[in-house]
Amino acid sequence: MANNTLIIGAGGGIGEALVKLCADKSDHVYAVTRASSLNINTLNNVTTHSLSTQNDNTIGEFVDELKRENVTLSTVIITTGFLHNDDMGIYPEKRLEDISEDAMAQYFAVNTIIPSLWVKHLVKVMDKHNATVVCLSARVGSISDNGLGGWYGYRASKAALNMMMKTASVEYKRRLKDSMLVCYHPGTVDTSLSKPFQKNVAAKKLFTPDFTASQLLTHVASLNREEPCHFIDWDGEVVTW
Repeated sequence: MANNTLIIGAGGGIGEALVKLCADKSDHVYAVTRASSLNINTLNNVTTHSLSTQNDNTIGEFVDELKRENVTLSTVIITTGFLHNDDMGIYPEKRLEDISEDAMAQYFAVNTIIPSLWVKHLVKVMDKHNATVVCLSARVGSISDNGLGGWYGYRASKAALNMMMKTASVEYKRRLKDSMLVCYHPGTVDTSLSKPFQKNVAAKKLFTPDFTASQLLTHVASLNREEPCHFIDWDGEVVTW
C-alpha cells in the first residue's frame, strides 16, 4: 500500500515546511493551497491542488476525485487557522465588549467548520489499516488550562475543533481499524498568524516552521495508536482537554 500524504494549507509557513519534509518520507504528497506555490511545485513527488474556496462542495469534489483515482491516504495534516485580519478588523478579544458576531463567525468558519468538513469527507479515502489525521490546534483551546481568559473567538473555535476531532475519532476507529486523530499545538511559530503577538515571546520559544514541522512528524509517529485521539504540544507533551 502506498504511503500517501495530504497537506491542507500547504501554502502557509508550517504547511510548506511539512510538504518538503513529507516529500522525503512519503511515496507521494498532495498539497492543497489557495494558490500554487513555486517552491512546492519543484518537488518531484508532490502534486499541488489549488482550492480558492474550501466549503462542503469543493472539499467533497476534491476527495471524490482522489477516490476516483484510487488514491489512498495514510496521513493527512490540516494546517489552516485564523487568528486576526487587519483588513477585516478582526483581532483577539481582550474583554467581553470586544466580541463581534462577524468575527466569531470567521473564527468558527476557518478554525472549526473547514477542518470538520475535511474530516467528514476524508474518511472515504483513508488507509483502512494505517490512517492518521492531524489538525493544528492550540493550547488556548484547552478548557481546563484556561486561566487567563480573553481571545474568546479563537479559544472557543479551537476548543470546538478539539471536541470535533475527539468525537470523530470514535467513528474513525470503528470504520478504519488502525486510525488515529491528533490535535497538535505547534507553539508560537514565526508565521503571519503569530506576527503581531511575537514581541513578548522569548527567542528560544519562537519556532521556525521547519522546526515545528519536524517536531510534529516526530511526535505523532511515536504516539500510542491504540488510543483514537491525542492532544499534544510541540514538545510531545500531553495538553489537557
